[in-house]
Amino acid sequence: MTATGPQEIYRAKVNLETARIAWKELQRFFAGGTAIHVSDDLDLVEVAFQMSEDNAAQIQRWMVAGKLGKVTDEQADVWFGTDSLVWVVVVSPWVLVQSSVNQQ
Repeated sequence: MTATGPQEIYRAKVNLETARIAWKELQRFFAGGTAIHVSDDLDLVEVAFQMSEDNAAQIQRWMVAGKLGKVTDEQADVWFGTDSLVWVVVVSPWVLVQSSVNQQ
């Protein structure tokens, strides 16, 4: 049996707080500049965890690599126009958004 530490418990909690939601429901967060796009090749829960831990070095690496950043107007238009469902988790004040393509 393995011990469950605080980090594993928090990750499990974040995982339970993720949801698929229509992008159209997130327009006010996009307009407010708090919608953050997470690349599909990143683990949404891990990104949320690192942000909650204020791991600035890792967040910066993802941003420099173009894997994390504010949702662009172009991406928002595509999601809106295709009535997309996206994966979402809140790490206040941010709303992390990931395309639901290739997600289960």
